[in-house]
Amino acid sequence: VHASYFVAHFDSENLNLDLPDFAHKLNSFLNMDVVIFGISKVQSDAHARFDAISRTYQYHMNLQKDPFVHETSWYFFRQPDIELMNEASRILFEYIDFTSFSKLHTEVKTNNCKIYLAEWTQFGKKIVFTVKADRFLRNMVRALVGTILEVGIGKISLDEFRMIIEQKDRSAAGLSVPAHGLFLKNIEYPETIFKRKE
Repeated sequence: VHASYFVAHFDSENLNLDLPDFAHKLNSFLNMDVVIFGISKVQSDAHARFDAISRTYQYHMNLQKDPFVHETSWYFFRQPDIELMNEASRILFEYIDFTSFSKLHTEVKTNNCKIYLAEWTQFGKKIVFTVKADRFLRNMVRALVGTILEVGIGKISLDEFRMIIEQKDRSAAGLSVPAHGLFLKNIEYPETIFKRKE
């Protein structure tokens, strides 16, 4: 999975950090695959993973082979019905239990997620699925994409897609699409975790 936006936290006793300069210095040590865009001061108990209130992922596909994006998008050789896939995506808003799209035997207390956004867009030969939720299950986005694509190519109907969700059975859903097309796009946090600028 790629991340065009990612957040990490660390503890520091030096409260007088010159944050822009510190980010510049850290970037000088990192290879070209990783870059720090900014640093913010947060409350001492803030946690980059557990304080997040939403995350947004995008899955990128190409309808033609392209050597310049083969590591960051999945080549899919058929034109799916984007309008029909958006209809399927809107069905997701009616449910909170997404067991059918979760990797089996994961150590989570619940498979409930609240989806805020789920939509497909096409730009020429490029297709992007964007999904935003309060939390995601392991493998959930890739399984959603694989299953909704089956709607888009006429393999399953909208009613069958609804039944797959209601079965709460991973084996009922479609295959997971390859990981290299998936991007973590955004993470949102409550304003209360950030320290006010002095």
